Amino acid sequence: MLLLHWQDPFDGNLLWEPPGGGIEEGETPFESARRELVEETGLDPSAIIDSAVGVYRDVKWNGKRFVGTEPFYLARYADEAPELSRLGLLEHELRDLRGHAWLSPDMLAALTDQVDPPSLPAVIAQLAPDSPWSTSDSVST
Repeated sequence: MLLLHWQDPFDGNLLWEPPGGGIEEGETPFESARRELVEETGLDPSAIIDSAVGVYRDVKWNGKRFVGTEPFYLARYADEAPELSRLGLLEHELRDLRGHAWLSPDMLAALTDQVDPPSLPAVIAQLAPDSPWSTSDSVST
């Protein structure tokens, strides 16, 4: 699983989360997921599977609280950890992004900074029932 490591510009807190972002006017959630994946990672958006899981989120970022359900999608690549590009990042994203990691269930459980959403292992297990995430001890809801 790919997670991006961000530092909140408001309070300096560190956060791990999957690539994603807001839906622009006229976009469907699926189109937004494809656009955000390219912008934040440079990865091929055609790898995203058009089947979402709704995930409740309650997260603070840049002094604002975001609460609501967001669609999460799965992308699968032939390479285990494809190389990322920062070319599509906006100036503030370049400043706030600390790095990324391709993580196994055990590696996710070992992270010390906040992971959002906290139910991420269960979300991945639901999106990819044939993956190591579906049999991981870290899967919880």
